[in-house]
Amino acid sequence: MRLTRLFALAITTFLSVSAQAASDAADRLSQYLEKAQTMTARFSQLTLDGSGTRLQETAGNLSLKRPGLFRWHTDSPMEQLLVSDGQKVWLYDPDLEQVTIQKLDQRLTQTPALLLSGDVSKIEDSFTITYKQSGNVTDFVLKPKTSDTLFDSLRLSFRGNVINDMQLIDSVGQRTNILFFNVKMNEPVNASEFVFEIPKGADVIQE
Repeated sequence: MRLTRLFALAITTFLSVSAQAASDAADRLSQYLEKAQTMTARFSQLTLDGSGTRLQETAGNLSLKRPGLFRWHTDSPMEQLLVSDGQKVWLYDPDLEQVTIQKLDQRLTQTPALLLSGDVSKIEDSFTITYKQSGNVTDFVLKPKTSDTLFDSLRLSFRGNVINDMQLIDSVGQRTNILFFNVKMNEPVNASEFVFEIPKGADVIQE
């Protein structure tokens, strides 16, 4: 009986420590993200399959303003534009002349691009978070708590107080690496960045 009680106590202590560590990681990540009330940057994005073969390489610009305002523009020849005004999200593909409109719901806030501008107080509700620090580099690993997400794990890496890169891994091992540079934080961002006007003649899909 005594052995059983000791085992139960050990398990309870372990769970308590684990929960505290996860909460500390979430608090720390929230502090890092909240430092950037606005942000602009260039990015380069590289996608590899499970064997490491290069599938796609793109670059572009992003702008964000908390909470929920976001613009992610991928350069041609694979041009796409993702815009969020905090209520809706527009995804425009110029090649297809197609606009997809979605409500900014819980699933969308779990996509990496929108996570950067989302409500940081709700991150712990959606993800299990761990982190490690080495010098001035801090890496956070986020694992979704639900199975209907676009990735199995997400690593956010900060150098100092500034986001440096992120890596996504999906269920088949495909990896997407995104490097940020020319990052500018807490400078004025024109409100027009987060307004999307549907181009004349474009097909519109409401989801």
